[in-house]
Amino acid sequence: MSSTVAFLASFVSVLIGAAIGMILKRSLPADLLAGGSKEAIRLGAGFLSTLAALVIGLMIASAKNTYDNQNSNIRQLGTNAVLVDQMLTKYGPEAKAARTLLREIIPSATVRIWRESIDGDGGSTFVVSGTAERFYNAVEGLKPANAEQTSLKSRIIEITTEMGRTRLLVFTQSDNAIPVPFFIVLTFWLVVIFASFSLFAEPGKIVIASILVFAISVSSALFLIVDLSHPFSGLMQISNHHLHAVLPKIE
Repeated sequence: MSSTVAFLASFVSVLIGAAIGMILKRSLPADLLAGGSKEAIRLGAGFLSTLAALVIGLMIASAKNTYDNQNSNIRQLGTNAVLVDQMLTKYGPEAKAARTLLREIIPSATVRIWRESIDGDGGSTFVVSGTAERFYNAVEGLKPANAEQTSLKSRIIEITTEMGRTRLLVFTQSDNAIPVPFFIVLTFWLVVIFASFSLFAEPGKIVIASILVFAISVSSALFLIVDLSHPFSGLMQISNHHLHAVLPKIE
């Protein structure tokens, strides 16, 4: 589900709920909406409003946490790439081939991460690319001539393994913050809440304007949740600058 679809679906549903409340107000006898009935409806709507607000708040926090984790993963990939290049440089001219392959891996990995996240195809995530395989083989093929090179090779392998682990985390931590059944239930709550609001309010410019503002506000919250849960696409997508910025450093 895209953030735009979530916004439009919730916005339209809320307006439908408000319209239902206004229709019921005109259709039902006045005595049915007075006294105990009025208090019971308001009490139920208040409880449902509190529950919906709590759920939406928790979902925003969860989506923001997902966004921050993915942003951290991307930064970590860039940082590890720089560290590996520095160690390869320190290793000596024997590591030149590995450094050349590392320069090819970064842009191709960036393209794969964003493309897979947008297309929803994670099949290639678990398949090592040809360039990456050649890079790993080049690192494994290094033949240390002294204790320092032996230590560097061990650390290079450790960090490249960590890069692969982080790459998988980028994929496994991508999920849909609002499953469709849950979104339908939450939208139904909003319909009931706004129907109860308009059930006891006299239709007028102020009431209609208020409902529109509230509908936009609630729908915007759902928009934020879905948009934050897809950090590689949408309005607030993570910038790939963190990976591209390391390219000059490993030239």
